[in-house]
Amino acid sequence: MASKNKKIDVQGTEITISSKDEEDYISLTDMLKAKDGDFFISDWLRNRNTVEYIGIWEKIYNPNFNYGEFAIIKSQAGLNSYKISVKEWVNKTNAIGLMAKTGRYGGTYAHKDIAFEFGMWISPEFKIYLIKEFQRLKEQEQIQLGWDIKRNLAKINYRIHTDAIKENLIPPELSSRQKNIIYASEADVLNMALFGMTATMWREQNPDKKGNIREYANIS
Repeated sequence: MASKNKKIDVQGTEITISSKDEEDYISLTDMLKAKDGDFFISDWLRNRNTVEYIGIWEKIYNPNFNYGEFAIIKSQAGLNSYKISVKEWVNKTNAIGLMAKTGRYGGTYAHKDIAFEFGMWISPEFKIYLIKEFQRLKEQEQIQLGWDIKRNLAKINYRIHTDAIKENLIPPELSSRQKNIIYASEADVLNMALFGMTATMWREQNPDKKGNIREYANIS
């Protein structure tokens, strides 16, 4: 599973978010650090309300969920003798909402829908701040996505125009040096038409910026 880990800070607790199949999974192991006392994820998983909630989630989103095993687990949930680990839960029910990871960012992770419910087990206040910080992260990602789209559109359109210059405006009998001079000149005509300045002029006016004029343009 290829994943890209991100971090959010919830009331002073750093929490890892990992991606799987384009879905966000939040570290319950990290979240547990915010709960006072000695508690374990297995304590939460033995709760009948927890089992029912996760079971409903799996029925909605997981076509391969093992309903037979889930029924057995549900019948035992809440009993003093009942205890199940995340690995056992996943192996028995073929669940996708919870997962156990090893390595640097190891621990128990839950799909965001389930992790938010786990946040309530930490405390109602913690759950609210968890959702708030998660939404803030998503908003930042959308802003970054918008910038990436803008840069790609600018690069694609610029490449179309400069390729047209190469193919239609530069005589083939010229030397490479002569072609480069004409190409650079015509490319700056595009910059003047689009941005009102040449690439050199932009660099002189923006010595502190990296990249080129196209990367700082808007989509229009």
